[in-house]
Amino acid sequence: MKGSDKESTKNEDQEREAAATASQAEALEAKNFCTADSHFALEAEGTHGLEEQVMATLYLESCQAHSVVPASRLLCQGSASELSLRHRGLGPQGVRALASTLTSNLYIKRLDLRDNGLCGAGAEALADVLCKNSVISDVDLSENQIGAAGLRALCTALALNPAVQKMQLGGNGLEEKAAQHLASLLLLHTGLRSLDLSYNQLNDLAGEILGPALAENTGLTELNLSWNHLRGPGAVAFAKGLEANIFLKVLDISHNGFGDSGASAIGEALKANNVLEELNMRNNRISMAGALRLGLGLQVNQTLRFLIDIQVNRECDDLANSVNTILPGLCIKNNISRRKDWPSASTPSQTASAPSASGLSSMPL
Repeated sequence: MKGSDKESTKNEDQEREAAATASQAEALEAKNFCTADSHFALEAEGTHGLEEQVMATLYLESCQAHSVVPASRLLCQGSASELSLRHRGLGPQGVRALASTLTSNLYIKRLDLRDNGLCGAGAEALADVLCKNSVISDVDLSENQIGAAGLRALCTALALNPAVQKMQLGGNGLEEKAAQHLASLLLLHTGLRSLDLSYNQLNDLAGEILGPALAENTGLTELNLSWNHLRGPGAVAFAKGLEANIFLKVLDISHNGFGDSGASAIGEALKANNVLEELNMRNNRISMAGALRLGLGLQVNQTLRFLIDIQVNRECDDLANSVNTILPGLCIKNNISRRKDWPSASTPSQTASAPSASGLSSMPL
């Protein structure tokens, strides 16, 4: 009996010891949530110096404070100039955790946070970063549903920071309330070169607000407003802004609703504008009459090099050929299916009826 009791006691002691060891391991793992990853990051990036080590440690501590999982890519960032964290589900808290690192980072020039559920709160947190960081020049915040409130914070920050030259804000649920903030940005931020506002809900009223701002903007060379709702008076007002603009070189207004009145206004704008080089107007509900009015502007304009549209019949094809006779350097991209009874292009230089690689469908402008 004594031997059996001793063996039982021994087993119980071993079980208690094993449980204590496991408990200590769990406690140590929790305690070293930051330092374990920090040591790994420092070993991997130790050659980058003390500054990168300190930044990695600060980021891990910030993640712990905001109860978010650290982004391993940032821990291995070192002195790389681009940080891509798209589709990571960061949310507002994740951006707040990034803020301290991004504010003091002297290397990151391009920041990609596409599709991270930032919403307005996350955009506001990032705006605080952009107010203080003078290195980041290219920011992608597409598909984050930042809304008007988030946009307001970003525009205020950008007005104070001329370093940002490219901003992508596609797919963010921006409506007419956001147009006034965008107009202010175009008037105040002369360092911004490229702005992407595609896949939003900017309507005709937004066009009426953005048009005058575009006319006064001094700096923007590329603007993407595709897949919005610029129609009627808004489309006409925007076209008048283009007429007065002297900096924009690339404009994408495809998949809106410019219609014949908008096409006519663009045609008038092209008569006066001597800077624009590339224009995308496909899928804008433009009939033959509107296309003809647009063509009148093309016949006068001397700077446009690429026009992306969709032709629908022989009359459109003849119009394109006549424009190319006047402007042999102009490339009109389309995907028309030439009928057998149509004559071939009169000169080899005419590219109007050459199918493009973009795969545009045969439907009205």
